[in-house]
Amino acid sequence: MDGPTTRSTASEPMRLARRAWQLLHVDSVQAAELAERALVRAQAQQDIAAQGRAHLVRGYHLLHFATPAEAIAELERAVRCCDAVADRAGHVLARAGMARSAWRDGRFEDSLQIVLPLRDEGLGLLRNEQRSVLLNTIAGCYSAQGRSEQAFAYMYQALRGTGPARSHGFDVVLHCNLAHELLQIGDYHEALRHVDEGLARCASLNNARLHCVLLINRIICLIELDRTVEALPDIDRVCALPPDATGRGALAAHFETLAIAALHGGDVALGADLVAQAQAQHQVRPLLPEGQLELALATALLAGRHARWREADDHLAQALPLAASDDIDGLSLRVRCLFFLTRAEIQQQCGDVAAALESMRHWKRLHVERARLASQARYQAAALQTELLRLQHKLAENDAQRRTVERARSELQASNEQLSRTVQEVQALQSALREQASRDALTGLFNRRHLNDTLPAMWALAQRDRQPLAVAIIDLDHFKLVNDQHGHDAGDAVLAAFGRLLDGSSRRSDVACRWGGEEFCLLMPRTGAAAAQRKIAALLRRWRAEVFTLGHVRLQGLSFSAGVCDSGAVGESAAALLKAADEALLAAKREGRNRVLLGPVASAAPLGQLTGSGR
Repeated sequence: MDGPTTRSTASEPMRLARRAWQLLHVDSVQAAELAERALVRAQAQQDIAAQGRAHLVRGYHLLHFATPAEAIAELERAVRCCDAVADRAGHVLARAGMARSAWRDGRFEDSLQIVLPLRDEGLGLLRNEQRSVLLNTIAGCYSAQGRSEQAFAYMYQALRGTGPARSHGFDVVLHCNLAHELLQIGDYHEALRHVDEGLARCASLNNARLHCVLLINRIICLIELDRTVEALPDIDRVCALPPDATGRGALAAHFETLAIAALHGGDVALGADLVAQAQAQHQVRPLLPEGQLELALATALLAGRHARWREADDHLAQALPLAASDDIDGLSLRVRCLFFLTRAEIQQQCGDVAAALESMRHWKRLHVERARLASQARYQAAALQTELLRLQHKLAENDAQRRTVERARSELQASNEQLSRTVQEVQALQSALREQASRDALTGLFNRRHLNDTLPAMWALAQRDRQPLAVAIIDLDHFKLVNDQHGHDAGDAVLAAFGRLLDGSSRRSDVACRWGGEEFCLLMPRTGAAAAQRKIAALLRRWRAEVFTLGHVRLQGLSFSAGVCDSGAVGESAAALLKAADEALLAAKREGRNRVLLGPVASAAPLGQLTGSGR
């Protein structure tokens, strides 16, 4: 028999494995069956590459339908096979799956340490929904640590890489995850809207586990909105799902969460049954901190429904050290707020007014902290929702095109009108976001934060495509004199004018940023240092020709200094590239300003030196 096959891009087992991956969210049962068939055939043919991809799909399937330990064991097999054939993309996806397993097992810090080192390599290797899976995993790790702003940011990047024709059900996952994160920051109505969108899309999929998680998120929304009676049918739907791969899987169905909803909704018998199931599940596999706190809440609520208030308070007192701690990952402020609010109500029923006031003080402190975190995360949340609307628009447009042969013209026209309204909603939200976090309000250019987020990806693409990436850092000469002699309004006018000039001189692929103060940065993909130097020198000539009339003041002959470098000269990292350009800028300033200098390994004489003194 021939030796093991290491390259099988067109083999039948590999085609089966790839199809199984595409069906992970669309049809989880069929995905598992295809992965099993792919593995059997790959083993028979000694096709190690296909074995790695089959193990990968099985590992991700087990993430949703089995225990973290079972998933990790399968993903480790995937890593070994992928490493044997130098399949780095498969390796990155398998390690990302292991990070997900770690956070499902309560090892939140470990999960982030596993996946973050994979980010830059993964951005260069992965495409479409595979890239989004990596970014969404990082988002989940941050979410488990209560860091909603970072979670929203990575979910947004994940969504940007998920096209409507190749999302393979991943947009439903993002609806679900976005709803969960909106719950954490208190946007319950928005969370419910995304849950309902996800449930509507999920109707076209065969993925009971994803449907189950969406229902649980919906139940939590209804609890927080004090509409728990509406949640009772959803509880029945979750409980009716079988605990296997055709239903909700072997993982717990959040019985403690369902119990809280049932008891708030007035169904004491159902609540008591769910508390018993949660306690039994806890004996088999200990709950994570949030589950433990919810179980204590459910047990206390059950005692309260029978007017056993002291017993109810005793249950919560035992869980108080957990609820009062600020250092436990995986324990959300939402559940901690609910804990202290519930305890205050129970203590009031016990007649202990002083203790109830103390619990309310704890609730208020946590509520203020939650509002602060929500404020930090709100822009990222809005940006993500905008992009999700865009994807929904494209999905709806594709659906409309498929229906053109089946529906009458009037129905198609109505669908197009709905799409037009969706586009208007997207445009309105994008307009509201225009001046927020990624843009500098004065110049209209991107800000330094956007540069820090964008540069690693541009660096990775340049390395992958073996194309140069040029960076220019520009400093307006003697800008402080403008402020000191003519006032800050004049300085702002000069900065805004330079921002317009820089933006107007840039290509669509360039990224122009205000670096800070009077410093600017321009990223130029597929551009060598010499070409970039010529471009910035031309920009300097145009800037010197600008004339400003500010009241009775006339400014002209302004100049700047700039340093230019490209990735071919600095191979270590994106940070090293920025540093080299900055050092070239400092050299330009030392040599008298009003010039553009190249960074390392430059052999050409400096361009951009003009006659006359700089400002």
